[in-house]
Parts: sequence; C-alpha cells; structure tokens
Amino acid sequence: MGLQSDIVDQVRALIAGEDNVVANLANTTSLLMSATSWHWVGFYLVDKAKNELVLGPFQGPVACTRLRMGRGVCAKSWALKETIVIDDVASFEGHVACSSLSQSEVVVPILYDGVVVGVLDVDSVELNGFSSSDVKILEHVVQIIEAQWQG
Repeated sequence: MGLQSDIVDQVRALIAGEDNVVANLANTTSLLMSATSWHWVGFYLVDKAKNELVLGPFQGPVACTRLRMGRGVCAKSWALKETIVIDDVASFEGHVACSSLSQSEVVVPILYDGVVVGVLDVDSVELNGFSSSDVKILEHVVQIIEAQWQG
C-alpha cells in the first residue's frame, strides 16, 4: 500500500507551529508508517564530528545505529544530495542490510542551507516497493520538514 497525496497536508498540519526537530521527525515517521504497509520508516541525521549518519526517530524493527559516509543507500543520497530509489537492494553494491527483510529502499536527503543534515529512509519488504508517486510524495514531505528545520 503506497501513500495517498493527502499525507502531505497531514504532515504539514501535524508539524505546524512545532520547532522541535526530533518531535517533528518522530511524528512524521509514525504518520508515514501508519499510512502504509512499509517495513521501516525513519530518519538518519548527520553527525558532523564523526562524518556519519546516526539513527534518528523511526518506526519498524531495530535498525543500524550508524552509517558511515561512502557506504549504503543513505550515504549515497547524502553524498549526492539527491533522492535514491533502489528497486532491489540486492543489486545495490555496498547495500547495508539492517534488516534481511528489506527488498527495496528509497532515501530522500534533508537539506538546510544547502547542506545535507539528514535523510528520510524508507524500506519495503517487496521488490519495487515504491511507485513514482510515493517518491514524489516523500520528497514533498521532506520539503515540509526542511521548511521547519531549526539548524
């Protein structure tokens, strides 16, 4: 089950007026997870001191705590500053398998002042688990988060 376009309005309403990043990310993951049948929805935030992504608010099974630059789909999205969609994670060289059940993945970078501060990471247990519509909606959700971001 993919996302419905009204989820963008729901995210906007959910985080309106709240300036705490953690609260906004936590509620966003909960909303996205409850609206879909995806396996994992969460955020990784850039740890500048260690040049790694560190686990942030998420919904789903236990996840990798840290992802280093240059390894995995999240790191690729971070490095390229662009959305990455992987229809079959087994075909992605260097995929970090936090869960053996994940079959496809989409990662959307979060930018603040032109710098990646985190990524939205979503996993599906199905191959080709994300439609182009899902990806566009996730990108809109991230735009809303970016607008509320307090560096």
